[in-house]
Parts: sequence; C-alpha cells; structure tokens
Amino acid sequence: MNKDQESRIVDFSERCKAAIWGEFVGDALCLGSHWIYDLNELKNRFPEGVTGFEAPVEGHYHFGKHPGDFTHYGDAALLMLQSIADRGFFTPQDFGARFVALFSSPDYHGYLDHATKGTLENFRPYADKFPDNPFHFQAGADDDQPATATRLAPVVVAHAEDDELLRAVESATRVCQNNTRAVVYMKCHALIIEALLGGSGLPEAVKSAASSVAGEPEFGRELSALVEGVFGRLSEDVREVTLDVGQSCPLTSSFPAALHAAIKFQDDPRRAFLECANAGGDNAARCAMIGTWLGARFGMSAVPEQWRNRLTARQEIEQCIDRIVKHLES
Repeated sequence: MNKDQESRIVDFSERCKAAIWGEFVGDALCLGSHWIYDLNELKNRFPEGVTGFEAPVEGHYHFGKHPGDFTHYGDAALLMLQSIADRGFFTPQDFGARFVALFSSPDYHGYLDHATKGTLENFRPYADKFPDNPFHFQAGADDDQPATATRLAPVVVAHAEDDELLRAVESATRVCQNNTRAVVYMKCHALIIEALLGGSGLPEAVKSAASSVAGEPEFGRELSALVEGVFGRLSEDVREVTLDVGQSCPLTSSFPAALHAAIKFQDDPRRAFLECANAGGDNAARCAMIGTWLGARFGMSAVPEQWRNRLTARQEIEQCIDRIVKHLES
C-alpha cells in the first residue's frame, strides 16, 4: 500500500462507488487493445505499450467505437447498473428485459459474444410463443466465460451483507450464463468483492472466498487449486503467467490471470491495470475484474480520476452510483 492509500480512511460507501467505477474503467481502458493475442502484434500496434483508451482500428472487433466507449462487456454492465439504480436490488426480469432490448436491436452495432447470442437464441422462441408472458431470464447460454464477471459489482454492492447475496449472484449469472462453472466462479468473485467492501485485504479476501466455494460439488476444488496456484506465482511476470494460464476468455484462464495481476500489483493499481492490458487476449474482462477488486479494496484512489473522466458514460454512471449508494444509506 502506498503512502496516499495508507493515509486515507476509506469508508464503505466509497468502496462501493470505487468497485463500480473500477469495473467500467477497466473495460474501457482496453477498448482498442482487446482480443489481440499475439504479443508481437500488440507491440507493433502499440510500440510504447498499451497506455489505455486506444481507438479500435478498422477490422478490430470494436471498430466504430471511440475512446471512452465500452466493449460489449461494458455495454451490458451499464444496463445492470441502470437496472439496480432503478430497482434498488437485482431482478433477473428487469435486467434481462433491458439486455435483450439492447442486444437484439438493429441499432446496436457492438460485438455479440457467445453468452449474448445464446441468451437471445433461448429467449426468442419463448417470446414468440408467449408474447404476453414475461420470461424468467434464467436460461442463458451454456457459457463459462467472463460475461457476468464484468458486470457483477453493482449486484454485490446492492446485496452486500445480505443473506440473499449468493442467490442474487447465481440468478444474475444464469440470465446469460446458465452454466455451473460460471455460477461457482461468480460466487467466488462476489465473496471477494463483499469481503473487500467490508475492509478485508485482497489476499485474505481471495483466500477466504476460495475456501468458501471449495465445497461446491462441481468446480469448487478446481477453482481453489487455481487460486492456490496464483499465490505460488506472485514473483513471476504478469505476461508470463497470463500466457501460461491462458489469455483467452474461459474463466479457468481469465479469473486466475486477473487475480495474479491484481494481487501482485495491489500497491500500484494503475500498474495492475496496465500490466494486465499489455498481456493481451481478453484484457478487457480481466481489467474489469481488477478494477472491481482494487476499487473495493482501496476506494477511489485505485481508479484514476483522469481515466474516470474519459468515460463516455461518465455522467450516467455517476448518477446511477449515487442513487444506489443513497438507497444503501437510507
């Protein structure tokens, strides 16, 4: 922890705000560098390294978007934030309705990932057959990638210290990822965030969360082993570890890779973001997780103001966060 962080007393409300800000900043930071797996290509495209908020070039997955915009992850995360700001808590029907409205619209020109496509494919037959009946939105794609991980912060903030937290997390996951591995990993992600919001240190929060899900009949041991592996490699370079565990989207790669960068550079959040961004692959999802954890741990000092100010949706995010926090304090 640096001197500025040591000198500040970070209260619960600030941690909540920063966890959400960090999620959005992490995503937008990687807009133009997202899904470039070849590190030589990444270096050729960004000779000075990825510094954040680069514009996507023609042919890139997010071409047409501008610095400060989100990837498809952040677009969905904004829907989640708006839903919780309006309702005060998570409901699958409200978020799900917003989700299908945006991502099925001909006006949306962003990328549609596997979780999104599968969710829309599962929703449409029901909507066609029962146009007057609301869908339950618990039949998402069979997908174990980080879609939900990139939008979970406001769910945890709204339900922190709530007996229904893990139930809400599972429900939030199954909207677009009706997959047991995704549910188990998101429970761990949520427990990490909840512990950090309560003032725990990052290593302690991660170990406690992994221990809590270790007993899950499927994938609990797998996740615990991956977390243990992270702590055994903190002396190693972020790019080296990310290449080894995998730069790609599946949670078995993206979750431990994000944890490694966050824990290794927890005393220097800006470096944690940039080391992750320069490791290539699905850096947007990993940085969204890193931003959530470090924001929840250290408060707003972990999410640079100049980066927050670059977000296209900055005003909307700020207003939604204020509404959520006011609801918590009421």
